[in-house]
Amino acid sequence: MTKLFRILSLAAALVCAAAASAQMRPVLSAYTLEAGSSHLADTYLSPLKYSGFALALNYERMQAMKFDPSRWVMRMNARVGFESAQNPARNASMLDLDLSYTWGMMRRFNFSGGWSVLAGGSTGIDGGVFYNARNSNNPASAKCAWTVNAAAGALYNGRLRGIPFCARYMAELPLTGVFFGPQYGELYYEIYLGDRSKLAHCAWPGNFFRLDNLATVDLRFGATVLRLGYRCAVLSTKEAHLVTRRVTHTAVIGVASEWISLSADRSDGGEHARVISAMY
Repeated sequence: MTKLFRILSLAAALVCAAAASAQMRPVLSAYTLEAGSSHLADTYLSPLKYSGFALALNYERMQAMKFDPSRWVMRMNARVGFESAQNPARNASMLDLDLSYTWGMMRRFNFSGGWSVLAGGSTGIDGGVFYNARNSNNPASAKCAWTVNAAAGALYNGRLRGIPFCARYMAELPLTGVFFGPQYGELYYEIYLGDRSKLAHCAWPGNFFRLDNLATVDLRFGATVLRLGYRCAVLSTKEAHLVTRRVTHTAVIGVASEWISLSADRSDGGEHARVISAMY
């Protein structure tokens, strides 16, 4: 009887310890709208620089990683951007549609005073097309790339007149990869007929420079988060004597929320569970 009591006591202690150490990793989802200015140039279509406006829809998802939630964070980002610009004489327009998706992990270093630093990497694909209706022969210039990127950022969590907030800066820069680009003077009709040599180029910062800067402030009103920010995105490619430039400055506004997914066959640890947020 005494032995059975000891076994039951040990089992109860293990259950309590497991409940006390249980971890909940909420998913942070953010939906934002961006609007601002755009500056486009593509020498395949025109030697002139075009200026106009930019719009974008963005979805971001962040979560602490299961294998080491206190130190590693996952970040996924999907974006659809549209730019419309005109030449200096205002008699021709250039349109740009761009879609991108990135996924990566970052190591989180926490410091006193609410500060954290993020550093890691990501990989992503993006594609799109520049379109100039003034060109009757070759009006479009296709874009496609796969890259491996360096990613870094900083977080500060504090309070503003009693409202919890999180100020963040994130930057992403491709280090290597592959991108598509025709040869100088090569028509897409020639590619369609079978001339497909030298279309894929090795990407590095010297011929494929893309820097995505994002600064946001999350104001937390209970379960709902208001996100305000600014994004500066720069793309510059140069290959086969063809140059592409795209620079956008956009204001960011949207909503975010944290949610936890639970399955019916497992316990979340109840009130003893430790909540580990990717940002807050």
